[in-house]
Amino acid sequence: MKDIRNEISFKTARSGGKGGQHVNKVETMVEGYWLVDGSALFSDEEKLRLREKLSAKINAEGYLQVRSQSERTQLGNKSEVIKKMNALVARALIVPKKRKATKPTEASNSKRLDSKKTISKKKTGRRKISLHDSE
Repeated sequence: MKDIRNEISFKTARSGGKGGQHVNKVETMVEGYWLVDGSALFSDEEKLRLREKLSAKINAEGYLQVRSQSERTQLGNKSEVIKKMNALVARALIVPKKRKATKPTEASNSKRLDSKKTISKKKTGRRKISLHDSE
């Protein structure tokens, strides 16, 4: 996993939540911005995949934007932003395995045919008896 920590730019703002009067004076909320196309860590295919998978979190300028205000300190929120961004990027880069088409097994096929035969016999037993039946 590539660490994008050095390519993230941070911006701070006042945060809501716990802290009393202190929270109104200190900028503890941290927003992290990472330019996906400007990254030197990923190939063009990986950047394209990141843009597709994270399109909801990428703004008009092409920055992946993540914010955190859950911690009481700016440092805690900064590490939270880094952790969230790394997790988002790692999850977006996972390529799902292609599904292999399989055929039904012989046992399942014979079981299906047997059940068809029993249902067929049951239904022929329900028919009216006529003189023209050759069975």
